[in-house]
Amino acid sequence: MGKAKCALDLGDGSERGEYVEQDYILQKLGRPHRAINLMYCYYPLDEGWPARASTLATDMGGPQGVSFAWDYAYDDYFPYQGGINGSTMYQDAGEPFLSMRDVRRHGQDVILTLTIDCAVTDDHLIKIAEDLRPFGRLMLRINHEATGNWFAFNKRYSYQQVADFFVRFHKIIKQHSPHIKTILCIGDPPHEDGKMKYEDEFAEAINAADFWSTDTYLALHWGWPFDIAEPGGNSHKRGSNTQMLKDFNLEYERFMIRTGNKTRPFVVSEFNADGDVTGPFEQAQQLGDFYRRLPQEAPCITGITFYQFRDRGRLGLEIEDPNNANIGCEQPILEEYKKILNMEVYMPVMTAGEAAVFPAKLRWGGSEDSDGLAVHLHLEKDPVFCEVSFSGDDIKLNLMMEINGRWFYKKPGIKSIDLIPAFFDKKCSGEIALRIFAPPPDGVNVPTGDDWEINHYTEMKNQPEFRIRYVPAMQAPECPPRHL
Repeated sequence: MGKAKCALDLGDGSERGEYVEQDYILQKLGRPHRAINLMYCYYPLDEGWPARASTLATDMGGPQGVSFAWDYAYDDYFPYQGGINGSTMYQDAGEPFLSMRDVRRHGQDVILTLTIDCAVTDDHLIKIAEDLRPFGRLMLRINHEATGNWFAFNKRYSYQQVADFFVRFHKIIKQHSPHIKTILCIGDPPHEDGKMKYEDEFAEAINAADFWSTDTYLALHWGWPFDIAEPGGNSHKRGSNTQMLKDFNLEYERFMIRTGNKTRPFVVSEFNADGDVTGPFEQAQQLGDFYRRLPQEAPCITGITFYQFRDRGRLGLEIEDPNNANIGCEQPILEEYKKILNMEVYMPVMTAGEAAVFPAKLRWGGSEDSDGLAVHLHLEKDPVFCEVSFSGDDIKLNLMMEINGRWFYKKPGIKSIDLIPAFFDKKCSGEIALRIFAPPPDGVNVPTGDDWEINHYTEMKNQPEFRIRYVPAMQAPECPPRHL
């Protein structure tokens, strides 16, 4: 499994919604993403930390008198509970480590967005680098939207100080966890002087970063949840697909100029069209048009993150049920997004290698670089039952499997997986492959071997067994043929 031409990533949880478990998302969407973006903050020097900002007492910058989403004492993301005096251990770990484990065991990489106080000393940053070391090919987005004026780090420090902090943290990451990639999020359409906002201050950071990034929305209601987007209001906007695609190319050109044409992957780290502004039907229509045009009109973009899966406003594939935060209300964009997920340009490339011999060794490097198994089947016709089973020690394996375009997860201890949902909407007969990959069962890489930071190895001892049937266990006397 290798890179897609343009990777699809997904935001899961933020100040606007809670984390949704990957089992649910996989069942809803049918395939994993390249990476899941998790959003956290770290302000350990503040009074009241590690409480979430919106829960602080009034004298600590709590809710009373707040009229904007970023009016709190510090950013209202969930607190990063690692660092000094924190814990990443499985039995007593807080967030984001439980969510990161969930993401990785389901065959996806982690993008950790972390807003952080620029005043923290190097020992804090070293500890964070060590916290993140076992989580494979993680991408760390440090103080995103860094040329804005809403986050606490921008209110407390100059743009030059924010830029210098990025470089300091990047160097510590490279010293202590060099396999982790850093993301600099400052992309902004060039202004009248031909430059992006504050690109001079961020010149060194542009050269240091592993990824360049922009956050952008075709439509956005930034006044949420303190007002309502209505005609004539001044807390929302809407733009055009054509202009945004053009802007991506202009931004990439500026990044390239600042590095003397030394390229980096350029990604869109947050993207959507806010249903508060567009309504649900035009949201799906505008986003569908954008995703279909992106690969041809802005080929500089190598990855794009949909923000987000479930939202308390209208920036989600689902809206959170106000009566029950554990329930999502599917929006029209979800069905449109499933079509986008299955466009060839957004899918990882699968390449066949040599024939496997059991016991077989599987390597999980990440969602863009892994070696699995392809078990070839011959289907006489569209099956009625299709199940895969594992035996012996293989029952303990943690597996992600794909057949007929649909992905399935098998957690350790599960013997059999019903694959028939892969044939509900897409008929198939003849030769077909079940592709099997083995991400780490605990979501972390175990420190054994020289390459443990980037690779996790699994042994499958036996070839899986299949139960494939083409007629029901009992045929009804009169049963009309099935039509798709």
